[in-house]
Amino acid sequence: MEKDIFRIGKRELGSRLILGTGKYPDGDTMKKALEISGTEMVTVAVRRVDFNNREKDSVLGALDMNKYIILPNTAGAYTAEDAIRTACLSMELGLSELIKLEVIGDRKTLLPDVEELLAATKVLVKEGFTVLPYTNDDPIMAKKLEDAGAAAIMPLAAPIGSGLGIRNPINIMLIREAVKVPVIVDAGVGTASDAALAMELGVDGILMNTAVALARDPVMMAEAMKNGVLAGRLAFLAGRIPKKIYAQASSPLEGIIGS
Repeated sequence: MEKDIFRIGKRELGSRLILGTGKYPDGDTMKKALEISGTEMVTVAVRRVDFNNREKDSVLGALDMNKYIILPNTAGAYTAEDAIRTACLSMELGLSELIKLEVIGDRKTLLPDVEELLAATKVLVKEGFTVLPYTNDDPIMAKKLEDAGAAAIMPLAAPIGSGLGIRNPINIMLIREAVKVPVIVDAGVGTASDAALAMELGVDGILMNTAVALARDPVMMAEAMKNGVLAGRLAFLAGRIPKKIYAQASSPLEGIIGS
């Protein structure tokens, strides 16, 4: 197979798996999980990083900045204004113009406030950010975000940290049809089969954190997710057979004696 390049904005990635850096039992486990996953991009919550502490045991200290593309995120923002402020802080601190934009609308479900999200996207795009908005699985909003200049659309598979897998596969497929920018499933993936299914739907990538970080063995789960994403991508490119109601013989009947 020819090299399968994953493009986000001006960046090209070989891996379609993006991992988070939170919730791991320790920094060493995080580093091993990132390594074995093959990921090339990791997301870091700007609000949870102590930028005055670049020691080995800090998130930034544990990451090889020459190896991974850092995707800052605005986790913890509940208004467009708050998210914009966090994104600008990230750029001022020298992380990058990339931003995973999160504007949460409800503390219990952590579902996105799409009106505030769209407003923040418009502002940050004008400010020169490469915006990757975390949104619900609504094709209409996905198109609006693309029209606002988003570099990718990141619909949830299920609520953050739930591990429920893809609740609305049809919506994910509709989003993929509605936009031309990459579609990255974000939130809700629980295990490798969820990752494979998402990729089989034709999405361009998957971002996850909890499913790996809180697994019984995070390093082993990171490897499983790597293989799940790869298998799902290959299956999508290969093209599955049509589903049928009735059985069909695997071997050709032509030429069989007595047929």
